[in-house]
Amino acid sequence: MNQPNLTEDDLHHRIWVELQRAPHDRHHEWRTPMLASTGVDGFPQARTVVLRGADRTPEQLTFFTDSRSPKVTELQARPHAALLFWSKRLSWQLRVSVLATVMTEGEAVEAAWQRVSQSPSAGDYLSAAAPGASCVPDEVGVCLQHNLCIVSAQVLSMDWLALSKEGHRRARVSADSVAWCVP
Repeated sequence: MNQPNLTEDDLHHRIWVELQRAPHDRHHEWRTPMLASTGVDGFPQARTVVLRGADRTPEQLTFFTDSRSPKVTELQARPHAALLFWSKRLSWQLRVSVLATVMTEGEAVEAAWQRVSQSPSAGDYLSAAAPGASCVPDEVGVCLQHNLCIVSAQVLSMDWLALSKEGHRRARVSADSVAWCVP
């Protein structure tokens, strides 16, 4: 893509095309963004998550986690977080400020579990011990109940940076505007 010719509409469209492609393409670099949140101790926390959905109309991103994960407690206490995406192929960095909502039960959670339960990652949500708990390797039991929960991340703003030999470009992107910035 010839980045210097990107219009505001083109940029917004291209970002969402990439975000919507990522959950369905196992090789897409934006499939596994870094999630940054504030720990219950007040210190920053960062970890990789798997993007499970991207919906442009409400500008919402979705990922799953174990309901007993420390990130669930963190996001419930302080729902403001950020997702960081990097694509070597595009030479794009995308920082997304979000407001997270955690769903631990309901029809959407059960529908997600039905899809995940048929995949190799089902075991991630069936461990008898919570993520991060001490254990003896190969001795963690299995729960009968799944612990999958959905985190919906409402996009508040985006900061897009394109690196290029011809000159870097940067913009702050929201649902209704694009503001070009100094890279």
